[in-house]
Amino acid sequence: MLKFALSRVITTKVTSWRCLQEQTSRSHLFSSNSYVFFHPPSLSQRWTPKSCFLNTRPITWGLSCLCHGRGEGEKAQEDDNNSFSLKAIFQGPKPALYLGFSGLIPFLSAPVLMAATSTFYPEVAYAQMVYGASIVSFLGGARWGYALPEGSPALPDWKNLGNSVVPSLLAWMALLCMDNITEGVLVVIMGLGLSLHYDLNILPQYPSWFKAMRTILTLVATFSLVATLALKNIYSDKVKQ
Repeated sequence: MLKFALSRVITTKVTSWRCLQEQTSRSHLFSSNSYVFFHPPSLSQRWTPKSCFLNTRPITWGLSCLCHGRGEGEKAQEDDNNSFSLKAIFQGPKPALYLGFSGLIPFLSAPVLMAATSTFYPEVAYAQMVYGASIVSFLGGARWGYALPEGSPALPDWKNLGNSVVPSLLAWMALLCMDNITEGVLVVIMGLGLSLHYDLNILPQYPSWFKAMRTILTLVATFSLVATLALKNIYSDKVKQ
């Protein structure tokens, strides 16, 4: 009887120990399978309960994905803030808006004076052309001032600084056409259009309100120069008759 009781106790303990081992192995298998779902390991990697417990790659992977998605969202928001819209001009600072639109007075005064007096004045047209050439040169220099400070989104590279020199060269070519106002005005118009193309398409780091203001000012200045050329042809023909 004593031997039978001892053998029964030993058999019961062995059975309990085997059940405990099976449960432990199943829990380890579940943990390793969940880990494989996130990060497929290599075949040579050895799985142990300690490595599964200490390894934090699944958590790091999730956080990195969340951070990456947040970065894309911030980038998209930044792109929306820098997108082009004429309504953004109301967001600009008042000094810039007042000074910018007051700069149209020399452009508009020339054709208005000629239309009011029904006379073409070559000196006034030449003064308008010289003012337009100075504005074209100023637009090229503004790119230098925007790219040189540290932390600016526009880098002082060949693309920014090289393209900003082109408007100044066009302004110099316009001043050489002092004997032919028509050619000089056309060069100024080309410089204004090229500068606007740089600021909107090639070098688009300017704020939205500045790009909207640049578009409006360039269109009005170009219209005034075209009006001067039109008045020149109209009143010159009247004088010849």
